[in-house]
Amino acid sequence: MSITVLVADDQAMVRQGFGALLSAQPDITVIGEAANGKEAVSEVARLHPDVVLMDVRMPEMNGLEATAAIMASPVHLRPRVLILTTFDVDDYVYEALRVGASGFLLKDAPAEELAQAVRVVARGDALLAPTIIKRFIADVVRRRGPIPRESPRLAELTGREREVLEVVAAGLSNAEIAERLYVSEQTVKTHVSRVLTKLDLRDRAQAVVFAYENAVVTPGG
Repeated sequence: MSITVLVADDQAMVRQGFGALLSAQPDITVIGEAANGKEAVSEVARLHPDVVLMDVRMPEMNGLEATAAIMASPVHLRPRVLILTTFDVDDYVYEALRVGASGFLLKDAPAEELAQAVRVVARGDALLAPTIIKRFIADVVRRRGPIPRESPRLAELTGREREVLEVVAAGLSNAEIAERLYVSEQTVKTHVSRVLTKLDLRDRAQAVVFAYENAVVTPGG
């Protein structure tokens, strides 16, 4: 089945450009667009896309506020939100991940990278490249500092599951985790699923934020 996408950006040329790039993919269909955050929220409710490409800086309601509003809807109606950004909006991206975004992508990414990003978040994975994590999350947490005490939910994890959480927070893919821990990719998927369930997290993006906030990993560590 085709992945349905809504593009939200206040610049018409950006919306049209991304729309054209994605529409050229055989497995992706762009079903709508929005020029501001408020419109994005209403269009998501009307069209029920699988994925929303969400710009951060928009009038009326910014991308962070729009993401939070979208994630407040019933679980079965929530799309995956992929934040579109540049390197100068670290705080906004961090907050977007906290309220439920599945990842982020630089606006100048190549066409194939954009299409692949949509596929990644559509299947429930997080789009968290290690280099971007260090810029957008570790730097933010370094400025704010981790939460002083660990969440009691961490006690529910086994030693191996905590180890998996640490490498997920580093932005490693399942294949990279499998290679590092000397296990199969299927075993990694099982561990990741258990970690998310025990910590009551929606996806890997939230797992990264949780790990940094609770000092499971530390900036630069």
